[in-house]
Amino acid sequence: MSLHLEIVTPEKKIFSDTVDNVYLPGADGEMGILPSHASLVTALQPGELRYLREGQVITLAIGSGFAEISQDKAVVLTDMALGEAEIDEQATEDAIKRAEEKLQGVDHSMGAEEVAYLQGIIAKQSAALRFKRKHMN
Repeated sequence: MSLHLEIVTPEKKIFSDTVDNVYLPGADGEMGILPSHASLVTALQPGELRYLREGQVITLAIGSGFAEISQDKAVVLTDMALGEAEIDEQATEDAIKRAEEKLQGVDHSMGAEEVAYLQGIIAKQSAALRFKRKHMN
């Protein structure tokens, strides 16, 4: 049995093919998906997505989003999906620093939505940076 995996960002479809399994950074921790998995919809947190295809493990850094799982299909909707080579370590560190500096200067004029947005940037970029450092050749 196999599982059809689709990974989609707002910009494009990143991947669509048959895989043996997929591991996702769920809101409550890492979750493994195999063929014939129970149907579910779950939130995703920034982290590492892995899948096994033709004996090769492929890894991506993903942002937040959702996954819809059915018996033979997994659809991942995320705001970021990058391979190790696509992540610029310095630019990622700079983005984290800028967001942290803006949060440090939080005053009463900054709304909760802007604070949440900055916290989301920090979480997503931190996940990408951890991924890059883990998989550097």
